[in-house]
Amino acid sequence: MRALLASSIGVACTAALALPFALPAGATAAHPQRAARPSPVPGSTQSLPLGPLGSSDRARAAVPQGAAAAGLVARDVNPFSLVGIVWDDATTVFHGRAQVRTKDAGTHKWSPWQDIQTHNDDVPDPGSPDRASGRARGSSAPLWVGDSVGVQVRALGEEAAGRSGHSGLPGGLRIELVDPGDDPEDEEPASEAPKGRNTLTPEESASSAVNAEFASMGATEITPLDKEETEAEASELTGSSGSAAARPYIGPRPGIVTRAGWGADEKLREREFLYTKTVKAAFVHHSATGNNYTCKQVPALLRSIYRFHVKSSGWRDFGYNFVVDKCGTIYEGRAGGVARPVMGAHTLGFNTDTMGIAVLGTYSKSNPPAAAVSGVAKLTAWKLGLFGANPRGKVTLVSGGSNKYKKGARVSMNVISGHRDGFVTECPGALLYGKLGSTRSSSAKLQGR
Repeated sequence: MRALLASSIGVACTAALALPFALPAGATAAHPQRAARPSPVPGSTQSLPLGPLGSSDRARAAVPQGAAAAGLVARDVNPFSLVGIVWDDATTVFHGRAQVRTKDAGTHKWSPWQDIQTHNDDVPDPGSPDRASGRARGSSAPLWVGDSVGVQVRALGEEAAGRSGHSGLPGGLRIELVDPGDDPEDEEPASEAPKGRNTLTPEESASSAVNAEFASMGATEITPLDKEETEAEASELTGSSGSAAARPYIGPRPGIVTRAGWGADEKLREREFLYTKTVKAAFVHHSATGNNYTCKQVPALLRSIYRFHVKSSGWRDFGYNFVVDKCGTIYEGRAGGVARPVMGAHTLGFNTDTMGIAVLGTYSKSNPPAAAVSGVAKLTAWKLGLFGANPRGKVTLVSGGSNKYKKGARVSMNVISGHRDGFVTECPGALLYGKLGSTRSSSAKLQGR
């Protein structure tokens, strides 16, 4: 597989240069083979500044005398489904607590106060292209709240949160209210596509073309293969290099919903794709977006996270390489090709030569569904197999700098690790982290080891 990816290796490649796979017959990146579905209504973001809390709000929040606090009084706003908090300096840590309550769009009832995870550890490396734009901001983890039309926020400094040592709040605090827009419609035959909407945009073409060996242009899903078919496909892709014979262990290719399938607005992301040299390890995360979602809502949830990562946090694209939902469905995350060594923004200090998989939900106190754990095993068996990695093995990674390992440190890790293995964090949640041992075994078994 390394030979397959040789032409895509580099720190940054433009979409036009990152296409080593052949396109389907009769197709080009600018003139795809099949018609695109009509574009859905795009999403939007409301960004509201947090200000000083009034005396009554401070009393309700039980804020200690003189402690730092900021917030937003209860108000009606335009519809949204996901919230997050951002601040000016991407290097500043939010030492404290943030909570939100929201008004349901249907019942108009207010929810209880919910915590927003302020220590967002799933972030780009310092000095990486995701931070080089100058647009990156500090940000919380996003929280899915469902269809809502009202919001109230309180942000409390460390002393107000019951701890000491850091009582201040980051500068420029804002609440981001994200509307995911409409879900993609069912794809229409070319003869029925509305006039003027019968081709993919250049950005959609580029995002789809890097998966052209696995699905036709504009496809919403990469269909699964059995193990024999997967091995034959890998052999064809590596050509005469002998790579497949040298690394015969690969799991069946799982079904993967593409970015087109969940309705990614390809104009939001940066044009260039980022690649590293290989994929040595997989880091498993939980998204910390809460468990209050249905599998039918996942496309909207992904569009919301995507918009929060790019428009609110200032990253170049979706942070995770892949996402697995509670039903075990696997989704393509960051653009650049599902089989390629795409550099993500997920594990501070260890984004090089790794991939990040986020299980949608919060699993600190809730058990991850068996289907989700199985989805991680299936995905890692295939993707790690393409690069000759043993899911039960160990690998040495070089830290780019984190709160656990200094920059340049050589660290031995499991090929399938949890985020907390590279960073001092609760991620991927204690209960999901506890499933990683069985995940490694299942993944290796799928590879035929």
